[in-house]
Amino acid sequence: MATDQLTPEMMRYMEEKRINQLFEFLYHETLLTLPADPVAHLLTLLRTKPVPRIVLSGPPAGGKGTQCERIVQKYGVVHVSTGDLLRAELQKGSAVGKQAQTFMNQGSLVPDHIVLQIVKDRLSQQDCKSRGWLLDGFPRTRVQALALQQLGVIPSCVIILDVPDEVVVGRIEGRRTDPKTGKVYHMVTNPPPAGLEVVQRGDDTATAIIARLALYHTHLTDIRACYASVCAMLDGDRDPSAIAEDISQHIDGHIGV
Repeated sequence: MATDQLTPEMMRYMEEKRINQLFEFLYHETLLTLPADPVAHLLTLLRTKPVPRIVLSGPPAGGKGTQCERIVQKYGVVHVSTGDLLRAELQKGSAVGKQAQTFMNQGSLVPDHIVLQIVKDRLSQQDCKSRGWLLDGFPRTRVQALALQQLGVIPSCVIILDVPDEVVVGRIEGRRTDPKTGKVYHMVTNPPPAGLEVVQRGDDTATAIIARLALYHTHLTDIRACYASVCAMLDGDRDPSAIAEDISQHIDGHIGV
């Protein structure tokens, strides 16, 4: 039955009981697992409380790291970062890691199909199945979002932190790193100790930041459209605790199916 044939009472029922989220959960888990007996698998899922499947997005230096820590602490989900996954595969010397290394040695971006396979493999592991997951800053493009959907990776909620460009530029332009420890400082809000020699990353200049932000905004509309039914854009230029409270309200509203 098409949605335009539903009565107002039916529509209210679907919204109140989160029917769309329930079917997305069943679809996601079935495709990710590919069970031999899908009917038995679906019956098991219907007796199981869905776990959080969260995407947190936002501009560079938009505060994702701080909020990821809070989400993991509150909900116990597995924090999944594509950068961390790639570094882990490189360290293991796995086949997919060697593929990624080839492109990185050439100064090229790792192709989507490699990153997507690494993400799918990680989300199919037992800890992600039992605890839920938090995808940090991924997907970044419409192509990646649609590819994830085809793989059966469907988030129950998507949060985008909205931070003004001028704030992002100020945050990034002031960043400095201790080359020995990797610790990051900010020359205004968190200056390094006196006498410590710190360096600025080559892509932390105003020119480079503006280019990165332009690319981010190009893809933002597409990401919001792909996840329109579960997406919330929140003001990210506030006290972290206030942002965390709004994030929790959005998550709680989408995992209680």
